[in-house]
Amino acid sequence: DVQLQASGGGLVQAGGSLTLSCAASGFPREEYVIGWFRQVPGKEREGVSCISESDGLTYYSDSVKGRFTISVDDAKNTVYLRMNSLKFEDMGDYYCAAVWPKSPPKSATMCSYNLFDHWGQGTLVTVSS
Repeated sequence: DVQLQASGGGLVQAGGSLTLSCAASGFPREEYVIGWFRQVPGKEREGVSCISESDGLTYYSDSVKGRFTISVDDAKNTVYLRMNSLKFEDMGDYYCAAVWPKSPPKSATMCSYNLFDHWGQGTLVTVSS
């Protein structure tokens, strides 16, 4: 049973940093594509960053490239999203999700939210001035 537990959201000043955690259990994490998605009211859920360990692929949206880093702690079975230089537009509910890829993932397309079928609960990131 795929379970994903996101945590680490909070209030941070613009320019600050935050690390989100996604604790995975019940499935072979390294065989899945795992991603972080942001949801803001009135907008479509956006893929922020995804990772395919088995294929050695990562994806970052243009808005976060160079500022966010996705990583994995195998011993803790946890996927992290390190967010640096936070901006107001980074605010939102962040979800982690997982999908077992039916075909070899491609970096450019593997972070589309409609591909993912296992979702954790959200963790809210608020950026203040």
